Amino acid sequence: MPFASPQAPRFAKDVPGLLKEPLNTSTPRIFVAATRMNDGKTTTCLGLYGALHALGYRTGYIKPIAQRLIVVDNVSVDEDTQLINKIYDVNIPIAAMSPVAIDPAFTRRYLDNPDALRPQVVDKICRAFDRSAYEKDIIIIEGSGHAGVGAIFDCSNASNAHLLKSKCLIVAGGGIGKPVDEVAINKALFDKMGVECIGVILNKVLPDKIEFIREYVGKGLARLGVPLLGVLPLRERLAKPNLAQIVQEIDGRWLHRPLQHAGERIQKVIMGAMSANTISEYLGPGVLVIMPGDREDLLFSLIASAGVHNSTVACGIILTNNLHPNARLLEMLRQTSIPVVGTDAESFAVTTKINNMTVKTQPEDADKIPVIESLIQENIDLPALLKML
Repeated sequence: MPFASPQAPRFAKDVPGLLKEPLNTSTPRIFVAATRMNDGKTTTCLGLYGALHALGYRTGYIKPIAQRLIVVDNVSVDEDTQLINKIYDVNIPIAAMSPVAIDPAFTRRYLDNPDALRPQVVDKICRAFDRSAYEKDIIIIEGSGHAGVGAIFDCSNASNAHLLKSKCLIVAGGGIGKPVDEVAINKALFDKMGVECIGVILNKVLPDKIEFIREYVGKGLARLGVPLLGVLPLRERLAKPNLAQIVQEIDGRWLHRPLQHAGERIQKVIMGAMSANTISEYLGPGVLVIMPGDREDLLFSLIASAGVHNSTVACGIILTNNLHPNARLLEMLRQTSIPVVGTDAESFAVTTKINNMTVKTQPEDADKIPVIESLIQENIDLPALLKML
């Protein structure tokens, strides 16, 4: 059952002067941090929001420090805030969910005049938190990496969790020694700031290693006084980009974009460094083919296969080296349902860049959201987490 709704707090705007701490001290809250970048913080926040909403909790969300900025309604906000808002319609002004935007010059401005800017930053965070928590049963606070991120402008995750009077949940990667070591380092800073770490979630763990890691990481964390609240298995779908994301990553150009296949996940990447007869052995759904644009023999083979098997031969072709096939062949490609992209880079560089991509969940990734929600609901001890709040 949802928490009993606290008495509605006054809006921060009704209080004269700068706020030194949030007015709302009654709404349960959880600060989600990570041991390092890309450990799964946003995935955890998405899944937690969905799980709490499904249980009937009026759930709020805020990311106090915005670093990866996009512009929404003429306001610079963090892209993760827009992601949460688009998927769940949080019903909070987006500026209140992302109050402090760290533009490229922010750190320099702050270090030049910290005594003047620090109270303003604190005031923004506190007012935004009070607005985001208004009429909510629980609020999720998303951090910006490990405990110390933001320390250079006195807004580390640990200090923000302390400011907002929140307990902390730490997300770490798989393994045994490494996550426990990293949790120990992060917990030390949270402890120093007087923030209680109430649990750890391990993310991206190989399915066949889950029970082994659960046992021994659980023992290691127990020695630090922190319970292991969940182990999330690796889900390949969450790590696979779609072609639109790859086009953005490689600064590519659409030459043919059938919309019905734009969101298809890339399962395998092959380079067109083979004969036309051989390439057919590697084709299939989810395959992305990378080749110089003058390999007309391979393109004819793909076109012929597409005529027989329709779109199942490949989910995309990237033509490299700023080379395009002749106009007649390009028009034949456009008659198929295979997306075609051009780029100035050479094939090896494109393949390397794709393999090194960090794939972030985007608002249009509708196929990922049920996977993320089920990950949290099935693998995290939500009753234990809620009890500690």
